[in-house]
Amino acid sequence: MIRINQLKLDIHHTEADLKAKVCKVLRIREDALLSCTVRKQSLDARRKPQLSYVYTVDVTAKNEPEIKKHMKRQKAPNIQFDPRGKVYSAEALGTRALNHRPVVIGTGPAGLFCGYELARLGYRPVLLERGASVEERLKDVEAFWASGVLKPCSNVQFGEGGAGTFSDGKLATMVHDPDGRGVRVLDIFAENGAPKEILYQSKPHIGTDILADVVRNMREFIMEHGGEVRFHTQVTDILTKKEDCKERLCGLEVVGTGAAAKRIETEIAVLAIGHSARDTFSMLSDRGIPMEAKSFAVGVRMEHPQRMIDLAQYGTADDPALPSAAYKLTANLPGGRGVYTFCMCPGGYVVNASSEEGRLAVNGMSYHARDGVNANSAVVVTVTPEDYVNLADRGNVSAKALALAGVEFQRRLEEAAYRAGNGRIPVQLFRDFCSNQPSDGPGEILPQMKGGYTWGNVRAIFPEELADALEEGIRSFERRLHGYARPDALVSGVESRTSSPVRILRDETLQSRLSGLYPCGEGAGYAGGITSAAMDGLKIAQAIAGEYAPFPDTADIPNS
Repeated sequence: MIRINQLKLDIHHTEADLKAKVCKVLRIREDALLSCTVRKQSLDARRKPQLSYVYTVDVTAKNEPEIKKHMKRQKAPNIQFDPRGKVYSAEALGTRALNHRPVVIGTGPAGLFCGYELARLGYRPVLLERGASVEERLKDVEAFWASGVLKPCSNVQFGEGGAGTFSDGKLATMVHDPDGRGVRVLDIFAENGAPKEILYQSKPHIGTDILADVVRNMREFIMEHGGEVRFHTQVTDILTKKEDCKERLCGLEVVGTGAAAKRIETEIAVLAIGHSARDTFSMLSDRGIPMEAKSFAVGVRMEHPQRMIDLAQYGTADDPALPSAAYKLTANLPGGRGVYTFCMCPGGYVVNASSEEGRLAVNGMSYHARDGVNANSAVVVTVTPEDYVNLADRGNVSAKALALAGVEFQRRLEEAAYRAGNGRIPVQLFRDFCSNQPSDGPGEILPQMKGGYTWGNVRAIFPEELADALEEGIRSFERRLHGYARPDALVSGVESRTSSPVRILRDETLQSRLSGLYPCGEGAGYAGGITSAAMDGLKIAQAIAGEYAPFPDTADIPNS
């Protein structure tokens, strides 16, 4: 096999053009080309409006030994022979016997992928989800956006698929991946209905409309392989026992809709609860599970015309061969704070992503086609425990209060946002944000939102220092992307759920101090997005499979 890197073609090329270019590079006839598989595709817009797609392709051809000899003599720098990357591999090699099925708490990306892998390896996991199935959840969320009536356990944050289901579905990650888990995540997505292009695009995404089907297909796989998924089931307590002078998990207390609390016996629980499970954070802290406050980011959603972004990024806005353009902007301010864009949604919508009564949070969402008229992105500033834990109070408050101080900071911002919009998303023009004046209507840009909105004063939601930082950062982005700080750009808030405000500590075995409890994914503080959370889920599944034996197909497993 031969790999060709940096193969550049005009954006309007055909598949035949790609194959012809491969043959030209290798100096072979077309009938000698046996296969051509795209491994990576990226868009080069550095010389706009002359744009190109750049490919990495793997090729098989007739008489490869002669081709290799010739190419080596030419010392072609962009050609590799028989490249070998790290291939993900997970096997059930553990020998320790389990008495009960492992339990996975949460069915966001971390929990779903962990459960998927455990099911594939023969562990018959039980997945618990406080919210609804993705089919029921879609209806609940649409009803909330239409009526404003919130279901606290079935919304944009809670339910099968997690918060990522109502997002752009981006699958890019900056996580170092020496074990090939990221590639395996993409493979699982594609095996369950995601577009095959995600396997090679440099910035893959799925979109809310397709993600819902993928999540359902993954659930069906888990069930077909002996697993179980229980919806409307929330963990309210963890049960422990002493074993060999060590505290060990022995079960979970759960409640379902309209049902009394009951006990699930298990030696293993994967804690994939997501970044918004604030009541569970509190329960875990009460039970002495070690955790700490961590940095996260808060800010606003910015909306601009997608056509403006296309022109800025591509030099054209009228070429159907081009996808809706994205951007990523950062600014390091003189005061030391960093402001950056996050979860940018080309052709997307700002959505009401609230999960608690009397509090309001926003997020961004795109469908697969990304064909909405506006682009939106979070513009956020990092906050640290030093920002939200008063130094004077640190010696006078409990360890629990310190660990959960970030949660309370988020809540205060969300309460202010709720008041600013009287329960609807507050929206402000950027010029009014800068002058700290409420807006009373739009300029040329109309809000593209899921959920009710109203005009108001978004700036007033924030402490002055953070509001100043956001304004300064947005103004600095204008130097990188013309029109970004236009007076009628739309600002809405509050974007407060960028990542978990806590980290649930785990050791080198990936367990909490409580043996058998595996903190996992974004909610536990070990991921930051769909792909990295899914990768952490696979990592936890591998750890379990490395210690415990799966159940024989004929085994009679005690009811969990």
